[in-house]
Amino acid sequence: MPEPFALYRRPLALLTDLYQLTMACAAWKSGVHRREAVFHLHFRKNPFAGGYTVACGLAAAVDYIRAFRLDDDDVAWLAGLEAADRSPLFDRDFLRWLQATPLEVDVDAVPEGTVVFPHEPLVRVQGPIVPCMLLETPLLNLINFPTLIATKAARICHAARGEPVIEFGLRRAQGVDGAITASRAAYVGGCAATSNVLAARLYGIPARGTHAHSWVMLFDDEREAFETYAQAMPANCVFLVDTYDTLAGVRNAIEVGKALRARGHELLGVRLDSGDLAWLSLEARRMLDAAGFPQAAILASNDLDEGIIASLKEQGAAIGVWGVGTRLATGFDEPALGGVYKLAAVREPGGPWRHRIKLSEQALKISTPGILAVRRYTENGLFSADLVYDEEAGLRAGSAPVMVDPLDPTRRRKLPEGAPFLDLLVPVFRQGKAIYEPPPAAAARALAASQLASFHSGIKRIVHPHVYPVGLERGLHEMRTRLILESRGVAA
Repeated sequence: MPEPFALYRRPLALLTDLYQLTMACAAWKSGVHRREAVFHLHFRKNPFAGGYTVACGLAAAVDYIRAFRLDDDDVAWLAGLEAADRSPLFDRDFLRWLQATPLEVDVDAVPEGTVVFPHEPLVRVQGPIVPCMLLETPLLNLINFPTLIATKAARICHAARGEPVIEFGLRRAQGVDGAITASRAAYVGGCAATSNVLAARLYGIPARGTHAHSWVMLFDDEREAFETYAQAMPANCVFLVDTYDTLAGVRNAIEVGKALRARGHELLGVRLDSGDLAWLSLEARRMLDAAGFPQAAILASNDLDEGIIASLKEQGAAIGVWGVGTRLATGFDEPALGGVYKLAAVREPGGPWRHRIKLSEQALKISTPGILAVRRYTENGLFSADLVYDEEAGLRAGSAPVMVDPLDPTRRRKLPEGAPFLDLLVPVFRQGKAIYEPPPAAAARALAASQLASFHSGIKRIVHPHVYPVGLERGLHEMRTRLILESRGVAA
């Protein structure tokens, strides 16, 4: 067995589900591999019972597609897989063909930091059927989780009402990849900094940290611990005050802060990590102000999330910085986004597109056919509605678009004629060549903040948010309805 971190020095083409490869083999054997297809990656409901979602993960997806390859060791390992009758699962000729087949696909996607909603594509992939199929699992893996965490971070930052949130989740995150991905996604979603030093280095995120209870316990008394730390790190003094007695800890921090000031440095703050955070923060604030430290911040941690932070704000807590770990980096109350990747159209090379639809007993799971695009409209300076339409059919000229709710076709809305709009999908790859360079995490973070500021406050409510209007263009809705009826053998 290779050492664990050998993983990060390998090509990752085998980061897929086995059925992608067995379908690819079946397509090659039957000649279906010559067909072209269109797939869309989307999700069906906002996570955390929220009103919006923040797209994230495109940068990693671009890196994955750029570097995609099957090396000789991968092919040799696949050649050793056996079917149920102990025969080779894959033909050698297929594996040679697969290794030589490039990912010559067109990819369009929403930039990282874009606020998105159910039923609209985050990614559209078009090209030969086998490369499109091989991208299903890795794209879902690379986009679902960071989108979940970026959304959680945005909710937490909204609850903090503009006060800085520091991501503290490394030690409880889901493995190395989960930790690094969560730190970056949390920053995109609005966090001001991370305690994760590797993520800070890789992605240009500000690194922040204090000290642990173990530092205090290393000494015979708390005062000595604070004094020793202040001698060594005079410009980084945020003291963790709840190891033994929180308010006594604040008093010790104040005394050490006075000594710091005498040496030309300032006490940056204190951290509360247990107890009644609302009451303790008010008492700590009173004590710090009375001692002449009104600028010293009160930082709180201890299993915080957007609900707890909102409650503390309602109680008037005097907390100015929020350290959020487990419940942010793990997505805590919703373990997965639930993104899906669905086939929407197929064609023979050079032929016309034939639309495809997936039916379900649940209306929520019925897919939308076509080559989809998303247009976001603005009214009175705020985003007002998202229209999903078939890019090949286009929008009807000379008339204002009408959007239809995909779950309730009786709900329709005529969009204002001539209203400003933004097309959300941007070209990322053409014929397998990258034509888009994802911006750094800081730029994605700025985009998320700008977009969130451009929505009505109702969609950002933590509890029972407003439902933002997303609908199918009327022609697309009619085509989708016709395909549903045809597939069910019902006359239109």
